[in-house]
Amino acid sequence: MTTDEGHFPKPGDQPSVHSPRSKQLMLRLNDYLRPPEVYPAMRLSTLLIAALIGARALAGTIVLDGHYQGKNLFIQNPFSEAGVGFCVFEVTVNDQIATDEINSSAFEVDMNNFGLKLGDAVVVKIRHKDGCTPVVLNPEVLKPKSTFDIVKQAISSDGVYRWTATNETGELPYIIEQKRWNKWVKAGEVMGVGRPGEHSYEFKVTPHSGENTFRVRQVDLTRRSRYSEAVKYTDQSVAPVTWGPVKPKEEIVFTANTLYEIYDQYGNIVKRGYASRIDISGLKKDLYYLNYDSKMGETFLKR
Repeated sequence: MTTDEGHFPKPGDQPSVHSPRSKQLMLRLNDYLRPPEVYPAMRLSTLLIAALIGARALAGTIVLDGHYQGKNLFIQNPFSEAGVGFCVFEVTVNDQIATDEINSSAFEVDMNNFGLKLGDAVVVKIRHKDGCTPVVLNPEVLKPKSTFDIVKQAISSDGVYRWTATNETGELPYIIEQKRWNKWVKAGEVMGVGRPGEHSYEFKVTPHSGENTFRVRQVDLTRRSRYSEAVKYTDQSVAPVTWGPVKPKEEIVFTANTLYEIYDQYGNIVKRGYASRIDISGLKKDLYYLNYDSKMGETFLKR
């Protein structure tokens, strides 16, 4: 190694700060120590790259909606794709951040912390990093359950079915059913309120001749039905229905509008509806069974 003057340095000699090489080193050192504001373009690029990396890391949201049923959610929380930390980084309930400890492989969202009442609408958002997916172990706890109790029910003389229910915990339709032809037939439905307290409902029924039997029913996520007691009703103004001709070719004509079903010999329904006439021109020649009004199992031979 030689000095800038071309001779070997002696022990104890100090490098000259005025030499060309020293000046170059000082300039490079000054560039290194220069504040970031001096390089706005470079700083902006660095921030953009960091933002893109952050966006990829915080990419997913699982949304659950339903109604509060008095139970908590349990979530299985895997590690992040990078292997550092867990997948979920935030949980909100109706846009309120949950304060539960989420930095574990499984955690519970305590729904009692949000001042909810039974039947209240709930939207849960689970935000997680990209490359991993948390699993909600019991999402069904936000789905409505049929818990109603009938306080009173009756059908008025003008054919309006009225009932009052309590103990509802979720919005579910009440299905109005009528007993016809040895089975329960859907007559219509009315949406339930789904909140605590007494709620009154009504539905205009279409009676057949003679004594009628009605009830209301709900079905929840468990697919189990909950029924009311049956209520009886007779409309004296409804006369028995008859039909003809005996051997129809193009159509069957009833003496009044009526619900009806036509079955083939194998028990398959080929026609059903509510009318005073049935077009049977498209049916092949065969033996059929006819349910109508309050009567069932009558036969006719299609010509």
